[in-house]
Amino acid sequence: MSAPISVVIPTLNSADSLPATLLSLMEGLEAGLICEVVVTDGRSTDASGSIALDWGAEVITGAASRGGQLRRGVAVTRGAWIMVLHADTILQEGWAEQVKAHMQQGPLCFSLAFRARGLAARWVAAWANLRSDVLGLPFGDQGLLLRRVEYDRAGGYPDQPLMEDVALVRAIKQKIRRLPACAFTAADKYQQQGWFRRGAKNIGLLLRYFLGADAKDLARRYHKI
Repeated sequence: MSAPISVVIPTLNSADSLPATLLSLMEGLEAGLICEVVVTDGRSTDASGSIALDWGAEVITGAASRGGQLRRGVAVTRGAWIMVLHADTILQEGWAEQVKAHMQQGPLCFSLAFRARGLAARWVAAWANLRSDVLGLPFGDQGLLLRRVEYDRAGGYPDQPLMEDVALVRAIKQKIRRLPACAFTAADKYQQQGWFRRGAKNIGLLLRYFLGADAKDLARRYHKI
């Protein structure tokens, strides 16, 4: 049986973080899980595209909007499954065996962890994982793995610059199961702005989105935070 998973990674000036993300995928290739890696770039001005090509990924380029980038990236995949990762996410060693053991149970995400020390980092990650378990609402920095038919049935990623992950997850009718394996993500914004301040503002943006706020307006607020 051919490898089932197409990996899609959105990038925008991600040259510093992308190599580690791609390296963490190698065990999936060795395990026969990954058939291709598609990097969907938002017209980066750094070496993101050339780094992806050097690692053997397919690169497509278009306007910078994470929802639009992901939609374009998934559109060119051929795998029966899609795994979406952010370009600053590193998967924990052993993730491939967990995916192989659980993927037939339905959509999956990883457990969030930050590449940072301290109680605040653990607290914010624990809240995110609790939100995934109780509300069925993982965010994009936890990764997402689902069948292509489930993705298509849900309507795919909307072409919007923020909350594209929330929109897709809400449209998926099945429960998304969280794997023990961690998706380690960068903590730069939290460290710069304060863990609880940043976390509270992220929750505020999410609530505004649920109440009908426009994703473009929220994106402008997000980048000003």
